[in-house]
Amino acid sequence: MNIFLTRNSRSLLGLLAMMMSCWAWAQQRTVTGTVTTTDGEELPGVSVLVSGTTSGTITDMDGNYTLSVEGDDARLIFSFIGFEQKEVAVGSRSVVDVTMTDDLVSLDEVVVVGYGAVKKSDLTGSVSSVKAEEIAAFPALSAVQTLQGRAAGVQIQSNNGGQPGADYSIKIRGGTSINASSDPIRVVDGFVGAEMPPPEDIASIEILKDASATAIYGSRGANGVILITTKRGKAGKTKINFNSSYTTQSVLNELDLLNGEEFGDYMRQLTPAYEGGGANTNWQEEIYQTGIIANNQLSITGGNENLRYYVSGTYFDQQGVVIGSGYNRYSVNSNMDIQANDFLKLGVSLYGRRSTSEGVTTQENSGGAGQAGVISSAFRFNPDLGIYHPDGTYTTSTIGDEIDNPYALATAYERERVTDRFQTNNYAEVEIADWLTFKSTLGLTYNNWRNGEYYPSSLIAGASQNGLAEMETMKQTSVLSENYFTINKTVGDHSLTWVNGYSYQHNQSERFNAGNRQFINDAAGYWGLGNGSDPLVPGSSITESVIKSYYSRANYSFLNRYILTMTARYDGASNFAAKNKWAFFPSAALAWDMKGESFLDPVDFISQWKWRVSYGVTGNQAIGPYQSLAELASIYHSNGDQLQNALKVDNLANDQLTWESTTQFDIGADIGIYDGRVNLTVDYYRMETQDLLVQRQLPSYVGVSSQWQNIGRLENKGVELSLNTRNFVGPFTWDTDFNISFNRNKILELPDHADEFYNSAPGHFLLSNTGILREGEAVGSFYGFIYDGIYQAGDEFLPGSGFEQEAGGERFQDISGPDGVPDGELTNDDRTIIGNPNPDFIWSMNNTFTYKGFDLNVFFQGSQGNEMLNYTLMELDILTGQNNATKAALDAWTPTNPNTDVPKVTGTRSKRVSTRWVYDASYIRLKNVALGYTFPKALLAKAKISSLRMYVSAQNLLTFTEYPGLDPEVGYRNSNNSRNGNLMVGLDYGSYPNVRAFTFGINLGL
Repeated sequence: MNIFLTRNSRSLLGLLAMMMSCWAWAQQRTVTGTVTTTDGEELPGVSVLVSGTTSGTITDMDGNYTLSVEGDDARLIFSFIGFEQKEVAVGSRSVVDVTMTDDLVSLDEVVVVGYGAVKKSDLTGSVSSVKAEEIAAFPALSAVQTLQGRAAGVQIQSNNGGQPGADYSIKIRGGTSINASSDPIRVVDGFVGAEMPPPEDIASIEILKDASATAIYGSRGANGVILITTKRGKAGKTKINFNSSYTTQSVLNELDLLNGEEFGDYMRQLTPAYEGGGANTNWQEEIYQTGIIANNQLSITGGNENLRYYVSGTYFDQQGVVIGSGYNRYSVNSNMDIQANDFLKLGVSLYGRRSTSEGVTTQENSGGAGQAGVISSAFRFNPDLGIYHPDGTYTTSTIGDEIDNPYALATAYERERVTDRFQTNNYAEVEIADWLTFKSTLGLTYNNWRNGEYYPSSLIAGASQNGLAEMETMKQTSVLSENYFTINKTVGDHSLTWVNGYSYQHNQSERFNAGNRQFINDAAGYWGLGNGSDPLVPGSSITESVIKSYYSRANYSFLNRYILTMTARYDGASNFAAKNKWAFFPSAALAWDMKGESFLDPVDFISQWKWRVSYGVTGNQAIGPYQSLAELASIYHSNGDQLQNALKVDNLANDQLTWESTTQFDIGADIGIYDGRVNLTVDYYRMETQDLLVQRQLPSYVGVSSQWQNIGRLENKGVELSLNTRNFVGPFTWDTDFNISFNRNKILELPDHADEFYNSAPGHFLLSNTGILREGEAVGSFYGFIYDGIYQAGDEFLPGSGFEQEAGGERFQDISGPDGVPDGELTNDDRTIIGNPNPDFIWSMNNTFTYKGFDLNVFFQGSQGNEMLNYTLMELDILTGQNNATKAALDAWTPTNPNTDVPKVTGTRSKRVSTRWVYDASYIRLKNVALGYTFPKALLAKAKISSLRMYVSAQNLLTFTEYPGLDPEVGYRNSNNSRNGNLMVGLDYGSYPNVRAFTFGINLGL
């Protein structure tokens, strides 16, 4: 009986267990799905959690997940960094697909700063960020070009118009020096001084502007810092992207010059017997052509949790709008990140390129006999001559200085520059504790270029020497080692991030040049140096420099509302005198997130309101090595029939030479309203540079022309405003980005409080003292006479040596004299400041519209209040018969045409810098218009294509300006003048023309 009951009990229990198991199985089921972005990209690594439980999973490399849930009431929570968290009810579904949307609250964006990154909400300094899509908005040789107008307080201009391969000058909050460089440093993935990769390889660019942000770079931070973060691999399936574009270019503008017949009439006013050459040549049309850019980039990215990679290759090929000019570049960029184990990360970045630049002569230092450049020759040369003489030789000018015709200069002159560059930056990061890491990086840059030039015997410069060939090579290396600890600790309401490190950088340059003359023929060009019989004196040099640094930065936050940043850097640079090599650069900043205070809780429409204030000191050591030491240079002396070499003093020692230092105060606010749909950033700053590095001119009896000294003070102050609005959201979106910057530059102190003069004119103008440095005035100010129109018959003529004293002549104002008061005579005392090349303000506005698959971008950029001294028009319209002229010559003063503002034609007028040649160069430019279409994912899936976008765009489509020159965005930089960076601004002469471009492109993802 007991046995029977026991057996039945076991059976009943087994039956009961089976029933309960079936019930449980009926309640629990499997749910699968795919997580994608709004662009349709599968999203790996997304956390999927069953609400109210600890049960969860993450999506695989294809964005797929599988999870068990109980009942129809289950809810799934999807979360991933950078995307809004989403909670979804499962219901009776077995497949739950989810689309994650970007977290648009910009307060939590991560911003890269020196030696780390911070949340935007924790930022205490003034930093502007530029996104990848803005950087790659149109085909460009360099990402610097695409930065123009994208960030408040940043002024960018090409050094030579639209020349293929031309570099760009960058000023952040104005020029901070007079003679030393004002260009900011560029840091690529932590490598100071590295070269930017192509725009398509860049993920973001941060521009550090105030001392709080830049002081971590100490001696190199005075001019601002540009931080470039390149694209890196992401965990997930391998992605292949191909970007291709084709661009045509044309010159923006041409000068309206006299044609052959008009030129003959003009010349006969000076020389009645002038016969001319009988031709009618438009030299601008002879040298201009349609420019073409082909830009192709292929990238591969992918990886898993332990290994991520990004590899890309780019080919950029440009045919310039001036015949004989071009540029092409092959480049490879690669990044690899390895999670070696739980505590060690490793990374390797490689970048290499070869570029070839074929150039024409522009912006010549002197355009005298045989020295004219292609552009200036196209303006100056006789339009009544053709390209060739009847015997097939090139024509040369028959008036003024003998110069080559522009077609000959563009086609016969040979110049090629080939550059090979390799850079690598490698890191190892060790997690010592969950709050302490150590990172060590080692970077190496190798840059090797070769430049070859040949003037054939068919050109003036080569004819007298039976060909002139020169070659120059340069090898540059840089090694950078960074080692730093980072403490990241949060205790309750307190959080601290503290960076402490050491940096060492060694730079070396080796140069060699050689040349020859008297060639039998022109066949070999500069590759046949041995074929000449009259070798030039060769030259060689080597320079080295070292910078060592110790740095520390602490970011402390309390309640996520009160934030303090303190930075210190101790730098030593070999450029300076033995007792002055080291300097200390500190900064401090405070931020208050006022939105976190209870008194703003009732104000719902304010989503962010943060105040920032900072003060700090940064330095500038941007002069060449050995400038504090006495230097000797070689000279040659003729002793009868023999040439003897000797040495002379070339530089005087200065054992007091030390750093420029710039102190900067900044106060700003970041304000957001309506959940981040309107964001405003405002900054006021004042910068004062002391101990200016000035190449001071010395009296001639010293025997040395100049010496580097620390003298003077300079001020920049201004206001910056950036406004971002999301005007429409939903199926149709409209975003606007607007920024405007006001900067005032002023010299506070000069040696002995005396004016300093310099010359900015081309050498063949034979002018002096065209620019002035004066206390209370801006750097780069123009210096000359005030033009007062034209003398008419019966006027009282002001006496003055070399000044016209007849009807139809130029008239100038008598404003001073030896005693500082007008004396009734025109002399050099009547010169004054007549123009300022620095703008009152610069601005830009970018509008982006999207609807379904379409996107439209319209980008305007402008400058207001800057003035330009136009040496080109001075040379043409002085009307002395030394070269061609503009159509203004047709309205020149004559006794029968007295009501004009153009003086008469005369062969005795002297060139003078005056207000006649200073123009308002303000402009508004439609910088870029782009229309694109992104094809639907469903349509592409059949062809196994993940994304496809096609677009057309136009650059420099419209320009609104009253500037009478070629273009208001030109510059003339005299390479013989080492002080050109800050002084040679707002000048127009012989520059390569700017271009208008039209582009068709495709972005393909597989």
